[in-house]
Amino acid sequence: MGREGWGWRPFWGGTAGSAALWQNRAGLAVLCRLTLLSLLLPQPLEMDGAAGVPAELQGGRAQADRVLTAQEWLHKWETGTAAFHKEHGHPLLEKYLDVLLSGRSGLRIFFPLCGKAVDMKRLADLGHSIVGVDISEQALKEFFADQGLSYCEEPVPGIAGAKKLQVGFLLLPNGLVEIVGKFDGVWDRGALVAVNPCDRPRYASLMISLMEKNSSYLLVTVLYDPNKHKGPPFYVPESEVKSLFGNHCEIKLLEKVSDFSERHRRWGLDYFLEVLYILKFVA
Repeated sequence: MGREGWGWRPFWGGTAGSAALWQNRAGLAVLCRLTLLSLLLPQPLEMDGAAGVPAELQGGRAQADRVLTAQEWLHKWETGTAAFHKEHGHPLLEKYLDVLLSGRSGLRIFFPLCGKAVDMKRLADLGHSIVGVDISEQALKEFFADQGLSYCEEPVPGIAGAKKLQVGFLLLPNGLVEIVGKFDGVWDRGALVAVNPCDRPRYASLMISLMEKNSSYLLVTVLYDPNKHKGPPFYVPESEVKSLFGNHCEIKLLEKVSDFSERHRRWGLDYFLEVLYILKFVA
């Protein structure tokens, strides 16, 4: 499985001075906790909507003030209600993996807010260096248990120097790029759509800072009637993807697929689409 010494560098992690890094001996690294990124509250984004979505829904203004806390996300894992997890991997990543890899081998690939995504193991088995980040220690331990991987827990030095502020639920350290380096690829399914709407510009800026030149970023967003469901996952139209990332990369919509289920019907929705984009960083 892969090669030894994949060369990842650790994230800072933990709360109240505690930090831990989870790593299995084959080189697959996942963090159990993260320090807090100072997130400024930006002005509302200018949005002109996405194709195929009724004009009165464009911009998701019904969700503009929606904020989830870290505890709410942890509760989903603790109570077994993390319905967003896919037991057999994500079919869009399976279908478009070659687009992400572009024929390259030995890439460093980032899974933001990874949960226990089984796709991490698959890409590690292909020889890529995987870094996944999530707030839930339980999810990460379950990932290793589910995959039959042994791991060791190690302290992460330097936590005392981390600046800790909390805005919304997003927990990421300042100066992340200096700590972890940059990535050749990103699989973002359930990350951008989980970030509180007011925090998206800072999240996008952070992700841009982590990308190598000519890197590839597969981004999955969701479309539905935001007046009928408050999120998460949050409604993100194409215009907002362009507003967040368009100055730094080329954006192409690859596919829209219905992921509508009984769960979405219970939310009061009539449709629920997953939308896949490829972002090619050129600057």
